[in-house]
Amino acid sequence: MKQSIVAKLAQLSRRLEEINQLLSTENATADLGNYRKLTREHAEIAPVVKLYEAYRSGEDDIRTAQEMTGDPAMRDFAESEIRETRERLGKIEAELQKQLLPKDPNDERNIFLEVRAGTGGDESALFAGDLFRMYTRFAERNGWQVEVISQSPSDLGGYKEIIAKLVGRGAYSKLKFESGGHRVQRVPATETQGRIHTSACTVAVMPEADEIAAVVLNPAELRIDTFRASGAGGQHVNKTDSAIRITHLPSGMVVECQDDRSQHKNKARALGVLAARIKDRQMREQQMKTAATRKLLIGSGDRSERIRTYNFPQGRVTDHRINLTLYKIAQIMDGDLFELTDALSAEHQAEQLAQLAEETAA
Repeated sequence: MKQSIVAKLAQLSRRLEEINQLLSTENATADLGNYRKLTREHAEIAPVVKLYEAYRSGEDDIRTAQEMTGDPAMRDFAESEIRETRERLGKIEAELQKQLLPKDPNDERNIFLEVRAGTGGDESALFAGDLFRMYTRFAERNGWQVEVISQSPSDLGGYKEIIAKLVGRGAYSKLKFESGGHRVQRVPATETQGRIHTSACTVAVMPEADEIAAVVLNPAELRIDTFRASGAGGQHVNKTDSAIRITHLPSGMVVECQDDRSQHKNKARALGVLAARIKDRQMREQQMKTAATRKLLIGSGDRSERIRTYNFPQGRVTDHRINLTLYKIAQIMDGDLFELTDALSAEHQAEQLAQLAEETAA
């Protein structure tokens, strides 16, 4: 194992001892905020230190076995023990490297999911509806809640645009690589001559902003307009200015929300979407600055790139970033995204490991 990694692990071991001492004091819970911070850090460090201790124990076993090789009666046993232990240490070292990779602080957050029709007219809107259903079914499989924030239905079905909040542990970690262009190839329901059409939609996945610190919205920079909601809703809709439009003056971002009858709830939801969009823009600006050196190609947030193609006649889905093709389009459209999301996460992790290797070799 590289000395730089050993030094990092030794540092974590010392830090764990320090945290254990702090948590064992009588006034450990006097400051609940600091107590929660320490317990979270303990939960993150303890598994790494446990692996490191297992690695060191394995090294001791090898040294003991090497001493036994001088005895002809024990040589075969000792050499077998050395081989098995080195194989085990290789696996532990690989796991330790994964554990030392930088954690995305947004991984456990809820997300805002935005699906928009692109090129392809009515067929694009229909596919946007199919994509939204796919993500909704995936959310159900994970036990997450889905809250529609705003929607703009198409005349023939589907959506010109739909924005929803997905509430559940690890939502961002599982769907953060979905941002980008999604292309569909199929015979549209509106096609009378059986010709295959190609259409596209864009998907944006943004972590919910921290309510306390991440994004501070200055009221002086917001223009808030109320208007009467349109669409279904009966007589109530026509009588009440419950819909909300918020314009963020510095950036020009505009968010509308009219799904709830309560103006207060619509405003709160719109502010949440606005904060997430601002944070998403800040994150993408930061990623653009660091992408050249850190090579984080997956998850760059470039919504103009085509990331995936759904070919219905051939029953296949291809993710172009990792050259993965799966012939299970029916299952995927029904929300079985696990093979795709796991493969994207594994590729991202491999890039991080390569970066870690470059840094430790430098």
